[in-house]
Amino acid sequence: MKKRVTGIGGLFFKTKDPEQTKNWYKKHLGFNTDDYGCTFLWKDKEGNECSTQWSPFKEDTEYFAPSKKDFMFNYRVENLKELLATLQAEGVTVVGQMEEYDYGKFGWILDNDGNKIELWEPVDQALL
Repeated sequence: MKKRVTGIGGLFFKTKDPEQTKNWYKKHLGFNTDDYGCTFLWKDKEGNECSTQWSPFKEDTEYFAPSKKDFMFNYRVENLKELLATLQAEGVTVVGQMEEYDYGKFGWILDNDGNKIELWEPVDQALL
C-alpha cells in the first residue's frame, strides 16, 4: 500500500490576536515568525529538506469550516489526488476541491468527529 500521511505539515489554531500571539511565541520561545506564523525546517530520514508550518488565525476565520473547532491539523501526504479518491471511496467526506500552488497541492477532509483536516502534497523546495 502506498504511504498516506508522511508527517505533520502544520498546526493551525484560532486566537483573538494573531499578531500578539506570534510576538509572544517569538519573544518567549524564539519562534522565527513572519506574516504566516513560523516555518520549521527539518530533514526527513532520507535527508530531504522539509517544513512544518505553525500558524495562528483570527478567531473569526472561516478557513476551518465546516468544523466548529478552534484548530486544524495539516498532514503531509504523497499523491494527494489518488489519496483523496481513495478516501472518498472509503466513505470519508471530502471538503471542496483540490487546489494547486507552486509550493504544493491541498485538499480537505472531515474526520469521524467532524474536524476539518488539511492534506498537503508539498513542494518543499519552494519554501526554502
